Amino acid sequence: MSQRQVARAAGFMMVAILASRLLGFVRERAVADIFGRSAVTDAFFAAFSIPDLMYYLLVGGALSAAFIPVFTEYLAKGKEAEAWHVGSSFLNLIFLLLLGFTVLGMIFSPYLAPLVAYDFSGERLVLLISLMRIMFPAVFFTALAGLGMGILYSYKRFGPPALGPIIYNIAIIIATYALGRRYGVYALAAGVVCGAVGNFLTQFCAARKLNAGYRWRIDLAHPGVRKMFKLMLPSVFGLSIIQLNLLVTQNLASALPEGSITAFRLANRLMQLPLGVFAMAVSTAAFPTMTTQAALAELAELKQTVSLSLRSIYYITIPAMLGLMILSEPIVRLLYQTGEFTAEDTVITAGALVFFSLALFSQATLQIITRVYYSFQDTITPVKIGVITFFVNFGLNLFFLNFTNLQLHGLALAFSLSSIVNMVIAVVIIRRRLGGIDGRRITVAVTKMFCAALVMSAVVLATHSYLAGRLNLELMRARAIETLVPILFGAVTYFAVTYALKMEELHQVLNAFSRKIKHRKS
Repeated sequence: MSQRQVARAAGFMMVAILASRLLGFVRERAVADIFGRSAVTDAFFAAFSIPDLMYYLLVGGALSAAFIPVFTEYLAKGKEAEAWHVGSSFLNLIFLLLLGFTVLGMIFSPYLAPLVAYDFSGERLVLLISLMRIMFPAVFFTALAGLGMGILYSYKRFGPPALGPIIYNIAIIIATYALGRRYGVYALAAGVVCGAVGNFLTQFCAARKLNAGYRWRIDLAHPGVRKMFKLMLPSVFGLSIIQLNLLVTQNLASALPEGSITAFRLANRLMQLPLGVFAMAVSTAAFPTMTTQAALAELAELKQTVSLSLRSIYYITIPAMLGLMILSEPIVRLLYQTGEFTAEDTVITAGALVFFSLALFSQATLQIITRVYYSFQDTITPVKIGVITFFVNFGLNLFFLNFTNLQLHGLALAFSLSSIVNMVIAVVIIRRRLGGIDGRRITVAVTKMFCAALVMSAVVLATHSYLAGRLNLELMRARAIETLVPILFGAVTYFAVTYALKMEELHQVLNAFSRKIKHRKS
């Protein structure tokens, strides 16, 4: 896969993920409209924690660290039949583990609930347990969809993996608006289950069309299967540290004022928008190429892929980081302030978003750098870094909660600072391993991007200040103008400045989208 093909694939993923994320905000707005920022939504988001842990450990770790690198290595060397012999065994074992964890999770939900929200009691605890039991089957199907995505990514098929989340969001939106007022939060949970099944069927049907060679077999003696599990176990441990970090943070938030978990999750999701649309799209598109280059020991080409990927995501995430910080309150007001979601909820959520936005640059970097480690089938180093990050985050959480009045905002700041520590350590180590990652070129590009983003920020601030005092923000139309006009002016300014600076990253991003548009027309 050439750099041009990577850019084309990334452009497709950006468009598809953008559509999915926008639908995700429609979904979040539906939840805010019907349920607000309340004890009910706190229970709903907390109910996701243990099932999410199961998904990230068995699928996130299995796919990124083990399945895709090894499976792609066999394909790159022309051993497709052996790839499917190994892949079938691995996928079948993961399926059985998922099934076992789902059944056990539903049975032991009362004992798992205190692990995600220790301060819940009475009706809130009962609701949490009930929702957890519903969520386990939903995440089971989402995990199976993830396995299908792993196969499709290995064959560089990006369409169905991008379509699945769109189906998932549409199902939740329909269930929330159609049934939410009648059946409460259980309608939301039912929408999650239906969406998960729809996502799974999308990946399953697409994977079957490959007609490649899946068989119901489990061959534990094959070296490839053993290699996958050898790579997977450290990754699972590392991801468990990350999820433990989230569980600890959520537990701390459960003791804060009602609605804190909801505000934490909503602000985090807003930060994830540019991260998911651009950083995830580029890293997903580049990962199969990086694994192939690493397998064939093409280090010079790998460095170019890493450099191109980092500069491409920085071009979008740097202005997005500053934009989210400046327009945090208008964005939250536009997206969520409706129905049961009040102006006070907006202020609290927007404050958390400001602190979360500080992590955007580091999180975008980690999207690429972590996959470089996995390309070399190194799952041990990310684990070591994860352990350090966990203790940094936990210590910062305790410090901000006990020695400042930041409360929820302190948890968001701790997340961002520990993310920066994670990035610095990961980059330093990978630079030594690769003999550099084109650092001078990246530094020059990032400096220009920050300068352009500062000019953009001044325009956004001036535009918003002018509009805010002239609009009736009780009206949805006025909120849209307050938010979207400064974003438009800021985007035009940023593109104009980077064009004047003759930045090649601008052309890379535009080419990615233009190739996608031309591909659709042809």
